[in-house]
Amino acid sequence: MERTPLGAAGPHVSVLGLGCMGMSDLYGPADEAEGIATLQAALDAGITLLDTGDFYGMGHNELLIRDALKGRRREQAVLSVKFGALRDPAGGWNGYDSRPVAIKNFLAYTLRRLGTEHVDIYRPARLDPQVPIEDTVGALADLVKAGWVRHIGLSEVGADTLRRAQAVHPISDLQIEYSLLSRDIEAEILPTCRELGIGITAYGVLSRGLISGHWDASRRLPAGDFRSRSPRFEPGNLDRNLTLVEALRSIAEARGCTVAQLAIAWVRSRGTDIVPLIGARSRPRLAESLGALQVTLSPHELARIEAAVPAGAAAGTRYPAAQLAHMDSVRS
Repeated sequence: MERTPLGAAGPHVSVLGLGCMGMSDLYGPADEAEGIATLQAALDAGITLLDTGDFYGMGHNELLIRDALKGRRREQAVLSVKFGALRDPAGGWNGYDSRPVAIKNFLAYTLRRLGTEHVDIYRPARLDPQVPIEDTVGALADLVKAGWVRHIGLSEVGADTLRRAQAVHPISDLQIEYSLLSRDIEAEILPTCRELGIGITAYGVLSRGLISGHWDASRRLPAGDFRSRSPRFEPGNLDRNLTLVEALRSIAEARGCTVAQLAIAWVRSRGTDIVPLIGARSRPRLAESLGALQVTLSPHELARIEAAVPAGAAAGTRYPAAQLAHMDSVRS
């Protein structure tokens, strides 16, 4: 597994990372044993970057990662943790809290659940509109000085916020959705990251399974699967988006790879400063995603992909309107 620097100030990480959310939350029932086995298979394959959030399953995901790391060297994993999302016992969402005193509290619980003395990258899940980003990053900088945190990241923020944050402390990376169906960052956010030396960890590279090649219109989602409320999975929008997937399938078949591998390879082609986070919940899906590392797209293939799925082709927004209202990156 090749490694790459995550921005000018970040750690060296594997060129693919593993997004762990679905092993605990938001995609319906998950198999805990398979989640641990998938995490261990990813580590064995050389993936070092494990991305989680303290609110994924209300701490369950961090405990899952701790169990997967038992008996391994701590240095084998680069742990990236999001904080700040507030939830209730029913799993509902109640905004964000990035006050300095809250950050220390969140981190204390995260360190205990992960069974570690430091987090490699710590980041607010969203911009807290009640707290200036300078105060949030300043508090994180204090945790870096104390040794509890190694690097500071951000998630779903816009260009202006990136500049203000970078003026307080070096930012390793911006975690943000980026895929063939979600390309808004190309206009301003991605150029700003490159100007400032901030890496990109791209989540949603398969648009939550929509462009994996495994989805069909007859699929019924279980209770608790947030895709049932996603505009891109709504009737009408779903059919239009699956038409785009079929266009990709013909390109993938000609290339001798799967649709998922083609979509991941496209994200990788956008620059060495972009690390795709694959959201595999099982070993077979992990193995398929790892196969994308063997796919190097030619200029002709990239042109075919761009023609099949041009920017802005997706039907429906990537989140419901209520969630988009919390995303600083959308207003950039």
